Amino acid sequence: MKPEEIRILAEPQSETSCVFTVDRPVYSDSTYYFTSKESAASSPLASKLFALDGVASLLVSHDQITVNQTGQFDWRDLGKRVGAAIREQMVTGEPGIAADLKNNLPSSEQIRARVQEVLDAQVNPQLGAHGGFVRLVEVRDNNVLIQMGGGCQGCGMAKMTLRNGVEVAIRRHVPEVGAIVDTTDHASGRNPFYAAAH
Repeated sequence: MKPEEIRILAEPQSETSCVFTVDRPVYSDSTYYFTSKESAASSPLASKLFALDGVASLLVSHDQITVNQTGQFDWRDLGKRVGAAIREQMVTGEPGIAADLKNNLPSSEQIRARVQEVLDAQVNPQLGAHGGFVRLVEVRDNNVLIQMGGGCQGCGMAKMTLRNGVEVAIRRHVPEVGAIVDTTDHASGRNPFYAAAH
């Protein structure tokens, strides 16, 4: 396999986040969130990405890698370097993510209990002051599905609340969580202005 045969689509989500979709599995049917260079030590692909200036954290999920950066770098430049590092690892044919990471994760039930505790003790008391709340819908493997309600449903700031508040709190206390997915229908509810805000 040649590097140019590996197709990667880069989609910036914000100044600090970009999703790279690879045309083949990177971590087949699995998800892992890398918080630091140290957490990536046993995974060659994650280590290569953390070696790039500006990379702060990574979410690897099947054929997608979400790269979070410090916000100082232009995605046109950093994206090219990320793509080159992904291709460099993929052409080796060796697994880019350590297989044993999945084996060391807590059970879905344990993750669910810990995430619920974070929502009950930290997230919802704060959101409640603004008439909102977050409900834990489901945990699939280490992926968490949530739903925003009350004043948070349809709010134009919901995306920011999720990224800067809810996700930060969950990841701080339950670092084993993979993807955090918002299942809310923001086009309905008390404040159905979410679609117009984008």
